[in-house]
Amino acid sequence: MQGKIVHGDNLPILESMASESIDLIYIDPPFNTGQKRKRVSSKAVRDESSDRLGFGGKKYRTVRLAQSEYRDSFDDYIAFLRPRMVEAHRILKMTGSLYFHVDFREVHYCKVMLDEMFGRHCFLNEIIWAYDYGGKTTKRWPPKHDNILVYVKDIERYYFDAESVDRIPYMAPKMAGEEKARSGKLPTDTWWHTIVSPTGKEKTGYPTQKPIGILKRIVQASCPKDGIVLDFFAGSGTTGAAAAELGRKFILIDSNEDAISVMKRRFKESADVVFEPC
Repeated sequence: MQGKIVHGDNLPILESMASESIDLIYIDPPFNTGQKRKRVSSKAVRDESSDRLGFGGKKYRTVRLAQSEYRDSFDDYIAFLRPRMVEAHRILKMTGSLYFHVDFREVHYCKVMLDEMFGRHCFLNEIIWAYDYGGKTTKRWPPKHDNILVYVKDIERYYFDAESVDRIPYMAPKMAGEEKARSGKLPTDTWWHTIVSPTGKEKTGYPTQKPIGILKRIVQASCPKDGIVLDFFAGSGTTGAAAAELGRKFILIDSNEDAISVMKRRFKESADVVFEPC
């Protein structure tokens, strides 16, 4: 079995897991925006009776395929997260790492909480994922980044394989020199990567789907080839897709029925992925 997808409340599931059994945890918990997060999937089909014109003057109409949503609002966000992070720390191996994906609204509160649990000396990085798509405002600097806090269980023993990470181009290749420019460089703590395209093949229809390129980089660096990756706010299942593509085992947990439906579609061709109900 390469992967397991569990439908249920993540806290009791985490409490049932063995201590020091997981190599890498990535989570993208709700960002506490106070809003209902919604994603509608649609496609355009040929229809000569429609007044919507497309390429070459052909007529199309939009067909709605599916809608998924969840409410992203908590009265006490840290109180919601804290018991789950206690369990996350317990089940991580001593060589394990946590990648905690959040945004500007809550990142400072989350870091204080994680410093208390893991110890400030086990804080490894704050990765800034910068992107350039979506709505813009002229009333402030448009927010176009997420924060990924990286903690390790043991600062002396953690697993990190820089050589396995795909290289990226130099921004000034002539300054780097021909040989370095040809091989590329290791990504820094600032990652420029576009979001999942609303019209691209990668999209699943889940509201907060993250690009697989981001997750592959995390798995490459912080999970050994025989390791296990856990995501207990699994959403669209991108963490599992990245782990499977790189030959790692994975466990995905989510309580949202829309998320489970998306993951069932995403992994329907994978005979070695099992689903467990609530």
